[in-house]
Amino acid sequence: MADCHIGGWRDDKLNALTIDSFKKTMDYCIKEHVAFILISGDLFDTALPNIDLIKEVANILEKVRQRNIEVYVIPGSHDFSPSGKTMLDVLENSGLVVNVNKYDVDGNLLFFEDKTGVKITGLLGKRSGLEKEDYKKLEKEHLENEKGFKIFMFHTALEEFKPKDMEKMEGQSYVDLPKNFNYYAGGHVHYIFNTKKENYGTISYPGPLFPNNFKELEELKHGGFYIVNDSLEINYVPVKTKELLNFTIEGKNVNEINEELYRLVENNEFKDKLILLRIKGELESGKISDVKVRSVIKLMEEKGAYSVLKHTEGLKLKELEEIEIKGNVEDVEKEIVKKNLGRVEINLNEEELINGLLEVLNKN
Repeated sequence: MADCHIGGWRDDKLNALTIDSFKKTMDYCIKEHVAFILISGDLFDTALPNIDLIKEVANILEKVRQRNIEVYVIPGSHDFSPSGKTMLDVLENSGLVVNVNKYDVDGNLLFFEDKTGVKITGLLGKRSGLEKEDYKKLEKEHLENEKGFKIFMFHTALEEFKPKDMEKMEGQSYVDLPKNFNYYAGGHVHYIFNTKKENYGTISYPGPLFPNNFKELEELKHGGFYIVNDSLEINYVPVKTKELLNFTIEGKNVNEINEELYRLVENNEFKDKLILLRIKGELESGKISDVKVRSVIKLMEEKGAYSVLKHTEGLKLKELEEIEIKGNVEDVEKEIVKKNLGRVEINLNEEELINGLLEVLNKN
């Protein structure tokens, strides 16, 4: 698994779902008697998470330790710290995880041999793709020549496998990874993917354990992880928390959008559900602030919604129209006001309003 991003939401209820996803995952691993667990970066969303979140994670990991299941981790771009001091160190010192991103006195990456005989090592992720320099300096010969079943954990985007909507993300080539490993457990990019490459074995990304933003919730609906057997057969396990309802409202004026919003509230049940509300459109009349988003969210919450996330970035005012008019100044002014008057809802005679506005403007 990778990219748990525990504590990554501003909403406490959504942060609770990141913990719930982590707990469900660990319970599943215990039930299935897995040999060991890999977390390829970003267990936490920050190097110094909230103490209450740390306690909850520690309690969950303690149950795993009691079943004699090792948890191997690497820091990711979010829970990495330039100082090297993170909460992963606290968890490791408590015997709850093993950080495999460690070096010997000669600066070579160390292998950690699990009780199963599998050898595990890995390279951490950094902000803005700065781990590129670590790959350039990485001494690969001893890694590639090591015998046995080997796993390499990494937290970086690989250029050859990036989806189109991530093409601007900083990445590197998969050939920068050390060769001759059986399995490459990846993290950082939030999509579900695996492939096999000659001399490199299976390269995989399990996606986030819980979606980390509105778009990911829309597209993925939930998080998940991989169960991999000793034949490298991969099974994706979805981790579902709350039922998700996704609504998109689009309109050209405030009244139209508000009517649709209230109709949506009236015609749906929201009890204990996670609601995504996307509102978009180019308003020809009215103001964006007149869209009754807050009152609609309140109504959804009154009907029992677990949490409501809104997205209104696609809602905008129609640009003023460029008008080419021939005639004297007074005729031109009247036509401009008349053309754009429809954007404002005012209950007055149109001709009287135009003449009144021009009279006021001409006084200045």
